[in-house]
Amino acid sequence: MDAQQVLEKFPLRIDDVLRIAEHQDGIPWVAYKQGVDIFRLYGDGISGPTAALIRYRKGGEVPAHEHVGYEHILMLAGSQEDDQGSYISGTLIINPPGTRHTVRSAVGCIVLAIYEKPVRFLGASE
Repeated sequence: MDAQQVLEKFPLRIDDVLRIAEHQDGIPWVAYKQGVDIFRLYGDGISGPTAALIRYRKGGEVPAHEHVGYEHILMLAGSQEDDQGSYISGTLIINPPGTRHTVRSAVGCIVLAIYEKPVRFLGASE
């Protein structure tokens, strides 16, 4: 996405975000990982900061990764688990740089994710 496309997207407005599950079919999701879809609000996830809505379907998982910068997750609907615990709708999670985890959702969820820097996916040997 070039600079002009970014500017055309803003101001971005999402109404009733706390009831997003009720209108999730109106969001142009893109397949991301197994059972996980993403809608990027800004950034490309490769360089610089990124914000995105992430939807985990039942059993969806984002494989082991490390956060190079801060990660902020706001649970909007459903629940998810990682190596540190379980989180339900309304929970705010802040993971500092160096945090490593695998994230999954047994029942499905939608989160707002804000990353200071792109994540680094870990190989099977790490």
